[in-house]
Amino acid sequence: MDEPTSSLTQEDTERLFQVIRKLKTEGVSIIYISHFLEEVQAVADSYTVLRDGRNAGSGPLAGTLLEEIIRLMVGKAVEEMFPRVPHQAGDVLLSLRGLQGLRMAEPVTLELRRGEIIGLAGLVGAGRTETLRTIFGLDAAERGTVTVAGRAGAAHPSARIGQGMGLLSEDRQGEGLALPRSLTDNITLSRLRPYRRGILLDEKRREAAAAGWMRTLAIKAPGPRTPAASLSGGNQQKAVLARLLHQQADILLFDEPTRGIDVLSKAQIYEWIGRLAAQGKGILFVSSYFPELLGVCDRIAVFYRGRVVADRPAGAWTDERLMAAATTGKA
Repeated sequence: MDEPTSSLTQEDTERLFQVIRKLKTEGVSIIYISHFLEEVQAVADSYTVLRDGRNAGSGPLAGTLLEEIIRLMVGKAVEEMFPRVPHQAGDVLLSLRGLQGLRMAEPVTLELRRGEIIGLAGLVGAGRTETLRTIFGLDAAERGTVTVAGRAGAAHPSARIGQGMGLLSEDRQGEGLALPRSLTDNITLSRLRPYRRGILLDEKRREAAAAGWMRTLAIKAPGPRTPAASLSGGNQQKAVLARLLHQQADILLFDEPTRGIDVLSKAQIYEWIGRLAAQGKGILFVSSYFPELLGVCDRIAVFYRGRVVADRPAGAWTDERLMAAATTGKA
């Protein structure tokens, strides 16, 4: 089973685990691949860690700490899975007032400040993705307002990009990347002005810029001409992040940015999110993985059936409280 829970709800995930346990009692052997180590702990008897195509370590799960497995996965000791970069919230950068789009069940009111990371928690289908898509203009707004740096009004995606907004889609391969195109194209297409020479583009400068972002984000690929389709999931996600950084976005809408990528890439993305907040950028961070919201975010707003039922500092939440609010709507 290869990442079998990547698109499942918590309830469906537990059903799957029950099926796995039943199959085990019937003598069926299972190889279970997952980046969610808590799942591995819940269903597996032993583990094997693969790193760079080689066996980095194996053993029984009983008595093995997650920190030991993470160390094998990244090749070094990990003191902190969620690196904290100091940052401070400033002026309001994005304001939603009763915003409701075509695919949103309820209106949403929310404020995001410069240098702030707000997590959007909830179950699959709770309305988090629909909210981000309406903010960015991919879905039309039916009512309410989106105010960006003091300016209100509806807009389409190209206008949002011009206002300093960037979206990292949960559908990395379908929407986040032009897979057949080169890394140069994927990283630079949303901001081509620096490379224009009349009606032509300076391809050498574009490639140099893409190569620079590849070094900055440690994207593993032969070069900037490499097609995005040939990269691993983690490197593809870093290429999407490179585009938003190259775009110089001030408001970053991250929708499941660590889904289906390796532990090391996750830690790198967490660190970059902190760095971006330290630069004064505002970040909305959608995730179904509560530990990363608790580890990375300053505030967490919980969605339940399309509406925000609670919005509190991250320190006021626990896994259990987030799950209760996400599943019952009671905070």
